[in-house]
Amino acid sequence: MNLRNQWPVLPIMAGLASGLLTGCGTQGGGPGGDGSAVVLGMSDEVLATDPASGYDPGSWLLFNNVFQSLLSFPKGGTEPEPDAARECRFNDTRTQVYSCTLKDDLKFSNGDALTSEDVKFSFDRMLKINDDAGPAVMFATLAAVETPDAETVVFKLKAPDATFPSKIASGAGSIVDHRQYDADGLREDGEAVGSGPYRLDSFSDDEAVFSVNDHYRGTASEAQNTGVTLKFFAGDQKALKQALLDGDVDIAYRGLTAADIADIQQSADAGAEVVEGSSAEVQHLVFNMDDPVAGKLGVRRAIAQLIDREALIKNVYQGTADPLYSIVPAGIAGHNTAFFDRYGARPSRAKAAAALAADGITDKVRLTLWSTPSRYGPATDQELKAVAAQLNASGLFDADVKSVAFAQYEKDVTAGKYGVYVKGWVPDYPDADNFTSPFFGEGNVLSNHYTDKTITETLIPRTAAQSDRSATDADYGRLQNIVAAQVPVLPVWQGKQYAVAGDNVYGLENCLDASTVFRFWELSKS
Repeated sequence: MNLRNQWPVLPIMAGLASGLLTGCGTQGGGPGGDGSAVVLGMSDEVLATDPASGYDPGSWLLFNNVFQSLLSFPKGGTEPEPDAARECRFNDTRTQVYSCTLKDDLKFSNGDALTSEDVKFSFDRMLKINDDAGPAVMFATLAAVETPDAETVVFKLKAPDATFPSKIASGAGSIVDHRQYDADGLREDGEAVGSGPYRLDSFSDDEAVFSVNDHYRGTASEAQNTGVTLKFFAGDQKALKQALLDGDVDIAYRGLTAADIADIQQSADAGAEVVEGSSAEVQHLVFNMDDPVAGKLGVRRAIAQLIDREALIKNVYQGTADPLYSIVPAGIAGHNTAFFDRYGARPSRAKAAAALAADGITDKVRLTLWSTPSRYGPATDQELKAVAAQLNASGLFDADVKSVAFAQYEKDVTAGKYGVYVKGWVPDYPDADNFTSPFFGEGNVLSNHYTDKTITETLIPRTAAQSDRSATDADYGRLQNIVAAQVPVLPVWQGKQYAVAGDNVYGLENCLDASTVFRFWELSKS
């Protein structure tokens, strides 16, 4: 998820064993809460407080609570609903003009009035700055923003885009105060002025402190706490676990390993519970189509015949994910099981050998799988080594694994130095478009040199223009079948969302759903 050629893929959360879940249904919202502040710990960083830049889970967690968008995703829902807007709609049947009318008396946390001028400023600013680590790439179809009056915003699109409402409902649609932000550059003082349910009181390397925004006028329910302190553990999972056990944090989110959770659950006096929610986070192996080895269809199909997802989930992830057999994950409209249908779930050496032979390959295939140690979860290197072992056990491959620090990894992927590499993905919005257009549309963000004209010239434009999203299922099914046949990527697993909290914490089940919005206002403790 970045501009132009590639989006920095968001980090995949280290999973927690589903078999360890106890009392998930007991975290039932406000009853028992006393309205006090909640302390949340996570191992992810918040890379930006300016929504024109941040494009990572930590930053969007901040944006979704401090800033307001015209639309937002309700808890448990994937269809955007009005938030700062009173109503929004497409003005024509081709979904190229989208208009919103603002609610009355909207204000930022500093008391400034929020009008259509601020909405236009926010989108124009984001596109003008066009930050490499920002979300401007999501709005390639946006041609202009017009403001006929103080309460009306009109978006003119270059091409039909039925997913535009979902895009502006995400963190990328955050509205900033035009009086407080430079139109030409990013804010770098660690402060933020928004109109969301919370205000940012302070931000440092160690923590961010939020309090309830009394000026908020939106659809979020009344805050069940007086504020939230977000403590950063910079990837130190052991420290996060200990802070939870010591009571220094009320909730551990994004960062505990399955082993840590098992240890907590087996301790009778830990005083903590695990809450599981749905997720559309995915992980793929990516094949460089220009690579002399991975670029051969027979090699890619042979790997698809040999990979054992069930074994990876059991032995590496301890049941914390689900096998993924297509590009669009389960729970997202348009999902099918294209890779299962074509390659099955059980490894087949005979079929793998036949795939290689069909491409004229008779010798053992030498191959390096490239990994990065922490960006997509602490088990990524272990997973890739397990995949290499599966390939080698067939006698058809001589595969090894190399792991590279993320900064160098991204540079090398962009430069085309790797034949096979791993990528994780957390959706910006819960629609099949977000799992297909970035990977297979114009300007393929995976840097694997894959293109298919049926996908780019027919299926993606046609699905983008269809306002009835249920009517896109057939086209998305065809797209996924094409990908399964050509194997430019190989889907491996779909993650689950987990958080661990003290047994006096409530409301977490309202923070973990496919929208990926972590709702501070739902949290309370007694």
